[in-house]
Amino acid sequence: MDGIASEECGVGRSTDVISSGQQCQSGEALSEWRSSELVKDQTASISPPYWDSDDSDDTGARPSELYGKYTWKIEKFSRINERELHSNAFEVGGYRWYILLYPQGCDVHDHLSLFLCVADTDKLLPGWSHFAQFTVALVNKDPKKSKYSDTLHRFWKKEHDWGWKKLMELSKLSDGFIDADILLIKTQVQVIRERIDRPFRCLYCQYRRELVRVYFKEVEQIFRHFLEERRGKLGKLIEDKARWSSLCAFWLAIDQNARRCMLREKMDSILKVVVNHFFIEKEVTSTLVMDSLYSGLKALEGQTKSNEEKVKLSDAEEMPAPIVYVEEDMFVLVDDVLSLLERASLETLLPNHEKGPQNCPKDGGPGEDFNKDSIKRDEMGLTELGRRTVEIFVLAHIFSNKIEVSYQEAVTLKRQELICEEEAVVTQM
Repeated sequence: MDGIASEECGVGRSTDVISSGQQCQSGEALSEWRSSELVKDQTASISPPYWDSDDSDDTGARPSELYGKYTWKIEKFSRINERELHSNAFEVGGYRWYILLYPQGCDVHDHLSLFLCVADTDKLLPGWSHFAQFTVALVNKDPKKSKYSDTLHRFWKKEHDWGWKKLMELSKLSDGFIDADILLIKTQVQVIRERIDRPFRCLYCQYRRELVRVYFKEVEQIFRHFLEERRGKLGKLIEDKARWSSLCAFWLAIDQNARRCMLREKMDSILKVVVNHFFIEKEVTSTLVMDSLYSGLKALEGQTKSNEEKVKLSDAEEMPAPIVYVEEDMFVLVDDVLSLLERASLETLLPNHEKGPQNCPKDGGPGEDFNKDSIKRDEMGLTELGRRTVEIFVLAHIFSNKIEVSYQEAVTLKRQELICEEEAVVTQM
């Protein structure tokens, strides 16, 4: 594949640190797909329930209201002598931005450098902070060769610009990027209102759909790694026959009402941990992971409220039996914890979807239908992985923080009782 990759992605002008989480995506078929009308003309109706919802769980602005595009047309590019160029300011998400371009590179040689900057920083209130994901495209007259770069950053007083020092080698600009002595730069900016108490919707649906096609494998792998890791830990627990038997005996000896109480936990107390675990700043996939968890949580809540929604979610593939249901503001395990732990340790994940840029045809007809089906399958797959991740997180949290803690306390108490009995025997002797 004749791809173009940036050597340095996601940096501020004043630093040479490379953030490994940022990715610069190209590849002919994928670039052609990202530049095609297919991306922006698809309707929300192709997506599974919950995925394209732009709902906000509070009164704040929705992702669609915090998203915007800007196109910068730089004419007579070959005649430019200035060290740096500033685009006109544009507004997205209630904030003003501009693009800063170094035609001969910023602290580097023979490379084009580009940064997204917050405008009018001197007018902003003390302690200001904007969190945003953005994509920059250097448009090529051949769509297959257009270069797309994505990154995620928290803008604040000391880091009010972010981008790429080595966006592209200057020698490659002549390969279709400069057309009639014009350089065309397109930017998408998504301001993000993050939350700490529960998974939150990050991205406007059309922008999210584009990023899913680029980062699907990475996001899927993040979820699968978590689920496999948890399954492995449960497997080791059950394989330890002595400890598992002791744990089972402890659990069965507990009063039924007490057991019922231990199988419940406040949603907020668990969801805070979920957000803290999965939302990693500067990891470009974090927004898609959070959107998948958000959709998965909505699916879990909908599954509890309506069998109709459960059928919709399951129309393409047979989903695993639920582990958790939602009751008002509580997560509740659907069955006895021992049987759920055993099932989770043995459960097989949904099969991986083999994907690649070759699966992204641009032309209409069957290719377009395939693309819509493929996109829907991806989105449904991420919703299901998000739902399953929330469920396993709840199961692991309740077991580790309530049941296992109580078990260890009981074991400790039993040991103390045995020590006291031995001491009493010694005293009597």
